[in-house]
Amino acid sequence: MKKYFNKAKSFIIAHKIISVIVLIALLGTGYWGYKKVTSTSGDIRYLTTKVAKGNIIASVSGSGQVSASNQVDIKPKTSGDIVYLAAKAGQKVSAGALIATIDSRDAQKSVRDAEISLQSAKLSLEKIQIQNSEANLSADAQKAYTDGFNDVADAFLDLPSVVDGLNDMISQNNLSDNAARAVGNTARTYRDKAETSYYAAKKAFDQNQKDYTALNSNSSPAKIKNIIAETYTTTKTVSDAVKNTLDFVNYMADHANDPDSFTSSKSTLSTYTNTVVSDLTSLSDAQTNISNNKDSSQNASIDMQSAELSVQQKENALQDAKDNLADYSIRAPFAGTLASVDIKKSDSVSASTAAATLITAQQLAEISFNEVDVAKIKLGQKATLTFDAIPDLTISGIVGDIDAIGAVSQGVVTYNVKISFDTQDERVKPGMSVSAEIITNMKQNVLVVPNSAIKSQNGTSYVESFDAPLVPPTDGLIGTISKIAPNKIPVEVGLSNDSESEIISGVTEGDEIVSRTIQSSATTAAAAPSLFGGSGNRATTGGAARTTGR
Repeated sequence: MKKYFNKAKSFIIAHKIISVIVLIALLGTGYWGYKKVTSTSGDIRYLTTKVAKGNIIASVSGSGQVSASNQVDIKPKTSGDIVYLAAKAGQKVSAGALIATIDSRDAQKSVRDAEISLQSAKLSLEKIQIQNSEANLSADAQKAYTDGFNDVADAFLDLPSVVDGLNDMISQNNLSDNAARAVGNTARTYRDKAETSYYAAKKAFDQNQKDYTALNSNSSPAKIKNIIAETYTTTKTVSDAVKNTLDFVNYMADHANDPDSFTSSKSTLSTYTNTVVSDLTSLSDAQTNISNNKDSSQNASIDMQSAELSVQQKENALQDAKDNLADYSIRAPFAGTLASVDIKKSDSVSASTAAATLITAQQLAEISFNEVDVAKIKLGQKATLTFDAIPDLTISGIVGDIDAIGAVSQGVVTYNVKISFDTQDERVKPGMSVSAEIITNMKQNVLVVPNSAIKSQNGTSYVESFDAPLVPPTDGLIGTISKIAPNKIPVEVGLSNDSESEIISGVTEGDEIVSRTIQSSATTAAAAPSLFGGSGNRATTGGAARTTGR
């Protein structure tokens, strides 16, 4: 052996260059093999996000011109025989004034049937709630519900003064519509937003207060849990109204001639802000405590969840029936003068019938929509109008007329929709180009996920999730590698828009799901795209939608 070793040693000494080359080749081959075995360049990487609650607003967009005519045909929303005529030609009418009534006996029966069905579902739910009464709760869970109800009571000590104070504030002389008008269109926009949010808060508060007064600390856990959630939502709505009012006051203080006159309002709104934030924190903690102290028997109560879902479905059915019943009343979409009333009692009408012609002092926009988008538009829906010639001007409006028959051009069907202006601006002239975005649907405080997270297979929608949280990457690339494939979780998808979708069932708030899958070589962290496709921004394409903050 020693002889062979000496020969090898002599060979290496005699052939130094060849030996070095062989050694380098061996080391290089070994390193290449190691990198090949440990490389992750071909592995799938996962980007994840958490399911969160937010608001989602769907809208459709179109473009057209400011109309040279200020009249629209008032058309029924449904078909039937006229049984009552409430207006005549030449009569001045206000927005929403009744023009005529269509025979609605079948629709009324549908409402009654829906009310009975809802009552039956509520009785079934109440029976299950009794079975899951406080007697079945642990001491800690009982305390969580009691404390939560006390937090609701505390909120109702604060909310009335805040709501009444907001009403008084926007009625003050220095914050009136005339005062805002004197400062300019932006001030009026701030005021309109503050006033609209106040009325939304007032409506939510009135209903919430009614529901609260019907309960006490001995009510069933399910009812207490619901009133806590309802009060939290109401308080959040009041908080938004306080913020919008403060924005208006701050703008007026910055641009009005007497900024000192707004000092008191600022101080009051600051106090309101602290009050509602404190109530929101208490109510949120109450919800968390109840969730953390759920009794195992309640966690297993699938019957309770099914009954609650049934009540929700019956409530939706009743609301749909009431909405359908409302369609049997022909009303003026906005204020004006009836140039003609073209129907009489016992006439049969349909959605294409011009029941009356309304002349208004308001300007109108004629917007063209495709057949897919126009199917989502209804009379009375809110719209936002912008103008190419006046980039800084935005005017709100209301849908007043929808073409019953479309126009065909090169195989494309379009429908004209007339939108009345809520406010007038002398810079807007007939024939100007105008774009409109009409809100067709909106849902608040629902589970929202990015569209990229939703996949479909065999007609079933699903999201992907891992059993355990993924470890953040340490190699400078975005996404995380997992040797185990994610689980597929079937979900029910509700309202969607260009960037996000509502999830009705299948996941809960806080669940971590896969938002995208990528190859690790596709991009680096510096080039990571937004997972939400610009969430919170207004979409501008036809059939598009936008979402609001989560």
